[in-house]
Amino acid sequence: MIIGIPKEIMHDEARVSATPETVKKMVADGNVVLVENGAGVGSFFPDADYAAAGATMVADCEEIFAKSDVILKVKEPLFNEQKGKHEIDMMHKGQYIITFIHPAAPVNHEMVKKMAAQGVIGLTLDGVPRISRAQSMDALSSMSTCAGYKGMLMGASDIPKFMPLIGSAVGVIKPSNVFVIGTGVAGLRAVATAKSIGAVVYSADIRPEANEQAASLGAKIVETGVPKEIAVAPDGKHAMKLPEEWLVKERANIAEAVKNADIIFCSALLQGQLAPTLLTEDMVKSMKPGSAIVDISIDQGGNCAITPAGKREVKHGVVIEGIKNIPGQLPTSSTWLFANNIYNLLKFLSKDGKIAMDMNDEIVQGILVTYEGKIVHKGAREAMGI
Repeated sequence: MIIGIPKEIMHDEARVSATPETVKKMVADGNVVLVENGAGVGSFFPDADYAAAGATMVADCEEIFAKSDVILKVKEPLFNEQKGKHEIDMMHKGQYIITFIHPAAPVNHEMVKKMAAQGVIGLTLDGVPRISRAQSMDALSSMSTCAGYKGMLMGASDIPKFMPLIGSAVGVIKPSNVFVIGTGVAGLRAVATAKSIGAVVYSADIRPEANEQAASLGAKIVETGVPKEIAVAPDGKHAMKLPEEWLVKERANIAEAVKNADIIFCSALLQGQLAPTLLTEDMVKSMKPGSAIVDISIDQGGNCAITPAGKREVKHGVVIEGIKNIPGQLPTSSTWLFANNIYNLLKFLSKDGKIAMDMNDEIVQGILVTYEGKIVHKGAREAMGI
């Protein structure tokens, strides 16, 4: 196969989809790897290292899109301002793209439709199921670890006060209150990070097992009141989409913790679907001026109703972080994790020098977004009303 590694074009995105180490593996597997000049500079992987690993360095991204059988990216296809055209318009029928597509998010619906119309086969990394044999391919968990750590540091930087208890000659300053909503991989890392800085940490999750893990890290559990049989998917791991009546009850049960929080970290997600809205605008208004919300679920719509997609804004006296590439602020570590995850997925999908998908495999079923000119992703179809 010819594998293309274009430079990421999202503003401030420093990650890249392959390291010299994974390029060397792909070349050893018999593939030709095209890497755009400067693709790894932001994450401190120079062109010379890619060339030494066996990559063919290419100056023009259009050449990479035109020649490649498979495109590996970090972020979803975007409009390339320098070229004056969308990345999908540079692609061709039957070409594969493996990246984070987040197909259920409304902001990506037109892009996904365009992908289908172009005949591109889209495989989304956020659809990799959390099963034992897919752990090494689970880029979402890897990036969630990065987002949980860096996102909590962002929240700590946003608030106008200390995180830990501070003793001084004039008295004691109480520690900040942190409320983590959703304690999956990112939420647990956020809990651990906030605790390590010295904050008092509260957390909430509709899954009992997730609450147990958060408590083991020192979080004080805020009960949501949602019964396990409604909250937890049949696999025993993922959260279920709640009926509106239960969302209303959950919001009511966490309202006091929201009101008292200095930082709210939002990371409640539903696999392949829009994130649940757990913070209403009125709940944001109840927070203290100078508080902060870090909503890392924004790629799937956000847990806060007024999170600005891709931006940091102050609303009702509260800093709301809605930036979409928090892992990109840890580019060396996050690129290393991501590149190995995507290589392992590509290796799993490949047979006899090409991609050969088993449509009955649950990994393939989870990641497949567009195929044979159609949108096949369940969550995307539901969100689009198809």
